[in-house]
Amino acid sequence: MIRAYKFLMRPTVRQDQALSEMLRDHCGLYNGALQERRDAYRHPSKTGVKYGMQSAQLKDIRAFDPERHGRWSFSSQQATLRRLDRAFTAFFRRIKSGETPGYPRFRGVSWFDTVDFPKDGDGCRWDSTPHGPVTRVRFQGVGHIRVNQHRAVVGKVKTVSVKREGRKWFVVLTAEQDQPEPLPPAGGSVVGIDMGIANFLADSHGEFVPSPRHGRRAAAKLEAAQRALARFPRVRRDKRTANHRRAVEKVAGLHGKVRRQRLDHAHKTALDLVREHDFIAHEDLKIRNMVKSVEPKPDPENVGVFLPNGAAAKTGLNRSISDAGWGVFLTILTSKAESAGREVIAVDPRNTSRQCPECGHTAKENRPTQDKFHCVSCGHSAHADTVGAVNVLRAGLVRRDANPA
Repeated sequence: MIRAYKFLMRPTVRQDQALSEMLRDHCGLYNGALQERRDAYRHPSKTGVKYGMQSAQLKDIRAFDPERHGRWSFSSQQATLRRLDRAFTAFFRRIKSGETPGYPRFRGVSWFDTVDFPKDGDGCRWDSTPHGPVTRVRFQGVGHIRVNQHRAVVGKVKTVSVKREGRKWFVVLTAEQDQPEPLPPAGGSVVGIDMGIANFLADSHGEFVPSPRHGRRAAAKLEAAQRALARFPRVRRDKRTANHRRAVEKVAGLHGKVRRQRLDHAHKTALDLVREHDFIAHEDLKIRNMVKSVEPKPDPENVGVFLPNGAAAKTGLNRSISDAGWGVFLTILTSKAESAGREVIAVDPRNTSRQCPECGHTAKENRPTQDKFHCVSCGHSAHADTVGAVNVLRAGLVRRDANPA
């Protein structure tokens, strides 16, 4: 089992500068490799450039420019080239599946925030020796950096990554560890959950978890901070003033706080479900499709004129779905359930809130409002989200019985 750990680093001023230079040089390597692939594609011969060819050039690149590229780890540079290769692999895979993906783009220095080291001990070294609350990690070209290790790392460290978030630096470790001891059985308790907007989730027992709406609560502060940032003219990064940098950091700090609040809520909610139930069923939501923008609706009688298409309402719904953070929660729930020895099953969400749990009648009219369910066949009434959770649980139990472990 692979588990990730994220710790805050405390670099000195010189180490902070060296880390920034490392990101800058890896970003330049990424963009240079991307430009080479673009030029090769535009050439009349249409010669393809692959990762192996670009990786073989690293030795010459490091010898030609030792100040920019020779000082960093060879393995981390290979990882950056693999990152570009994965972007192209995903691009062509989406084209084959009929999607319309964007071509891999060049990265600005502020948009390249991570450098990966594929193996602990190759260009980096995680010091597992206890130093009280402070541990150290070493990176080639940077030195030993103090780390605030707030919990123990269990297992053997496999990979190490450097990540920048605003003005803070983090080290991200992945460790291979044995399967942890499962939690004691919860008495065979089973539950189905239905994700929502008004309520974060409703379960099949009739209970609700309110939606925290962290993004909506911070919207006023974010709007003011982004408005202040927009007052500054667009200039090159090295020409920006201190006030401009502070405005950027203000916006980034607010977004970071909302992200941490969502993660905290998702962890606590998932932990409660895993502790209380042995089996959890949830909807297999295609969130990316759910937050797509509405297609424009041209007026057939007037060229260049568009008819109302409900885009404003759909934009508000998309914002609420993104604010809820369903995808992050379901990922965390699956991970915690795996560690605790619980079973989680995703089921098809179609008609889960329109099918009567009493008589099985399915109709759009069964759900007259967002939160009300009233069966037009048998007259059963309940909260629509609770009905959805009950149907999700039944579908999950059917899948579990059809595919026994």
